[in-house]
Amino acid sequence: MNPLTIKNLTIGEGRPKICVPITGATEKEILKEIDSPDIIYADLIEWRADCFLNVLQNEKLDETLTLLQTKQKNAPILFTCRTKEEGGSASISPKEYEALNDFVLSTKKPDLIDIQAYQQGTDIPKLIQTAKKQGIKVIASYHNFNQTPSKKEIIDRLRHMQNLGADLIKIAVMPQDPKDVLTLLLATEEMNRLYANVPIITMSMSKIGEISRISGETFGSAITFASIGTPSAPGQLKAKDLAKILSIINKKPET
Repeated sequence: MNPLTIKNLTIGEGRPKICVPITGATEKEILKEIDSPDIIYADLIEWRADCFLNVLQNEKLDETLTLLQTKQKNAPILFTCRTKEEGGSASISPKEYEALNDFVLSTKKPDLIDIQAYQQGTDIPKLIQTAKKQGIKVIASYHNFNQTPSKKEIIDRLRHMQNLGADLIKIAVMPQDPKDVLTLLLATEEMNRLYANVPIITMSMSKIGEISRISGETFGSAITFASIGTPSAPGQLKAKDLAKILSIINKKPET
């Protein structure tokens, strides 16, 4: 697996990098989150635009991206519009999803963009190629809020997203019991060891899956998500707590 460097951040080596979602519905709420003292624990910032009331207004999208750029000059900015079908807040059609992401790519303002690789009715390869032309890195993603697929299916989906040309590949699944968490972790390890050419992001959601959010360095997941406001997915730890846990785990043993 080849690490990916964006700005001064290298993803895919060392401890998992902490990504903090910004989930405010208004510019005022977004400002409050981005100015939170706990933002210092973020290695990169994800703007969850599906939570934004003006998500289909291009002018507002552009203004908010500029605001995030101004407030966060060092941390990479990840743009995400998650649809309801994959656990997000955006009730939009596939064509609206494609047009929205096309516009965001045209601004060249985010450093990364999350593209739902299994979004029906959307030209996913075209979006990925557009991102590459604009110099924006792509996270191809798949979210299952109902269950945890088999290890084979998880690996097959990760390999498919890698073959699409994504710069990072992400899967988040819902466990029903601890065995499901092990399935996700074993799939991550096997994918990382045998097939991965790009950094992998995987997580098992809910309280049961919390261990997957701190064990990335062991099993091969390069980014973990943590909250400073409203969590964007079940099982997210607070950014401050997660940073402390990862610091303890990665502390060099005394000699």
